[in-house]
Amino acid sequence: MKALLAAIVFATPAAAQQLFPARPRPDEPRADSARPASVFVRPLASLLVPGTGQLLARQDHGAVYLAAEVYLLSRYLQLDHEATQEAKRFQNLAFEVARRSFAPIQRDTIFEYYEQMERFVESGAYDADPGSAFVPEGDPGTYNGSVWLLARRTYWVDPNVPPDPTSWQYRAALDFYTARAVGPNFQWSWREHSLEHQVFRDFIRRSDNAFRRAQNQLGLLLANHVVSTVDALISARLSAAAGRPAEVHTSLGGTVQRIQFSIAF
Repeated sequence: MKALLAAIVFATPAAAQQLFPARPRPDEPRADSARPASVFVRPLASLLVPGTGQLLARQDHGAVYLAAEVYLLSRYLQLDHEATQEAKRFQNLAFEVARRSFAPIQRDTIFEYYEQMERFVESGAYDADPGSAFVPEGDPGTYNGSVWLLARRTYWVDPNVPPDPTSWQYRAALDFYTARAVGPNFQWSWREHSLEHQVFRDFIRRSDNAFRRAQNQLGLLLANHVVSTVDALISARLSAAAGRPAEVHTSLGGTVQRIQFSIAF
């Protein structure tokens, strides 16, 4: 009887394989050795291009990440172009109206300079003395005059009473002024051009708003990369652990935030 059962078992290859599983050869790679490497393929793909990791796993919501990437990138380029065009407008207007009489050649500079042009009608003279002596601008209503007033308040005991010109207080205030005042090549005046000055302010406001909105789009682009990568990583790890296809569904819009996991059976 025992011999008959043994003959039946060994006559069935599937049964024999279950009772005596074949041992892998030393030079044969194990099936699960390549599994950890494959877990990171989809997350890396989503990190580079959001949605590609999900599409590689045949998950339809990967198209949402990809469409968001295209929209956000195009929106950023549009806003950046708009901000650059508005910046060129206020720079050209500043040179044509407020600066041309002081400097025949247009020179670009930092944005803070144009912000001061927005606040002050005139830059004021850099050196108020036509002679050999150097005298800072004294009108505090101009930009240079406000810088000189701030220097006096910072270093002098009384801003209205000058100390000895050879004292360190006077030299420190003068160094403060020369480091921050607008020189002859960058003086400006909106005097008798109040309408153009208002248009100049509008151009600056539009450019600043467009640049700020473009930066917001960059933040959303980064968030899209991160969410898509995390989605693909969790889905890949769940699939590897369960041995079945798994998906992660995220819903972050509006006031409801939800993360849903699903595993196929």
